[in-house]
Amino acid sequence: MPWNPDQYLRFADERLRPGFDLLARVDDLPPGPIFDLGCGSGQHSRAIAARWPEREVSGIDNSPAMLAEAAKSESPVRWVEADIAQWHAHSKAALIYSNATLHWLIGHAALFPRLVGELARGGVLAVQMPRNFDNPSQSLLRSTAREGPWAARLAPLFNAASAVPSMLRPDPVGTPEFYFELLAPLAAGGIDLWESEYVHQLRGEDAVLEWMRGTALRPVLEALDAALREEFLTVYRARLRAAFPRRADGITLLHFRRLFLVARI
Repeated sequence: MPWNPDQYLRFADERLRPGFDLLARVDDLPPGPIFDLGCGSGQHSRAIAARWPEREVSGIDNSPAMLAEAAKSESPVRWVEADIAQWHAHSKAALIYSNATLHWLIGHAALFPRLVGELARGGVLAVQMPRNFDNPSQSLLRSTAREGPWAARLAPLFNAASAVPSMLRPDPVGTPEFYFELLAPLAAGGIDLWESEYVHQLRGEDAVLEWMRGTALRPVLEALDAALREEFLTVYRARLRAAFPRRADGITLLHFRRLFLVARI
């Protein structure tokens, strides 16, 4: 099930704000190109290009649909379809930026040092990832996936070594301490590391379900045929409605914790 830019950007303000909050903590850069890993529909890449107009900026993503959406707006950004797990910079980078992407990849103990190795001296690795996997939106997704007639088909998605990226895998994002210990020996210029919990005010019927459809629910639905998909959604929708009651004003509140790091080598 390919990424759907319209579904993802249904809650555009909530999805994009953390990336701009991350970008605000990036200051001076050494010479070199800039890469946005998991650029999606390109809003952050275009903001980066506007801030550093003299730089070569590349938006990297493995979704043709997202890159096509990004290319609809005129921009100096170079849009590149590539798998981040195998990606290497064509020359040492001034900034590697990644918003809400690297949690889809496993093996962070190897991935993050590899990305640091792509930086020029004084370069910056700036990353934001959800660390919200104990939230009912996620825990109910896991418990629903383990039960019912779809359980056997979804079982592979719980495997950390699964070829299909999935938020059902255990611990997709480590603790802040994990990333500090991993990167501190490599970050001569220091590490800025923090967490923020956003309280998203989502509008619309079954807003949390629609939020999940844009991201974590995608591989689950892709693994099911049409009949099982609808049956799964019926059960999951009911559980989300109980966990996230819609207020009388039409707003559903979703607490969402995110991990940020800015490391300068």
